[in-house]
Amino acid sequence: MDNEPVTLEVGQKAPDFNAQITNGEKIKLSDILLSGQKVILYFYPKDSTPGCTVQACDFRDNFSRLQKSGYKVIGVSKDSSSSHQKFIDKHELPFDLIVDSETELHQLYGVWREKMNYGKTYMGVSRSTFVIDTDGSLISVGYNVRASGHVDRLVKELGLE
Repeated sequence: MDNEPVTLEVGQKAPDFNAQITNGEKIKLSDILLSGQKVILYFYPKDSTPGCTVQACDFRDNFSRLQKSGYKVIGVSKDSSSSHQKFIDKHELPFDLIVDSETELHQLYGVWREKMNYGKTYMGVSRSTFVIDTDGSLISVGYNVRASGHVDRLVKELGLE
């Protein structure tokens, strides 16, 4: 029973992390928050797949609005840095993507979950988004979010319209 994924909730502290982004640099959540930025951390299944592309382009298209409101957008998937770089280049994504090939960050946030498809059970990523305030607390937690329209719903929820 202890392999149940963690389920984070609004008001809890977001787990701190030190992770590698596409260009090989490391970023640390607590350092970003200390700089006065809030973070929108979103987990998605795979670079360049239809739903993930819709979601990434949605964040891209709303990027300046989110940035002006003090949010740093960061995407996370299991893909390699070369896959991330192609995804960034093809869709002109203005935000960092974290390389989490060992799913450590996925597990820390409870998004690596049992899924079912065509009657088969397997472990996979639950498309999820976490909004983290500068004090490290979770302002918004969304597990199993739908890719299309997600950013609009998030913008409304955060009162950024």
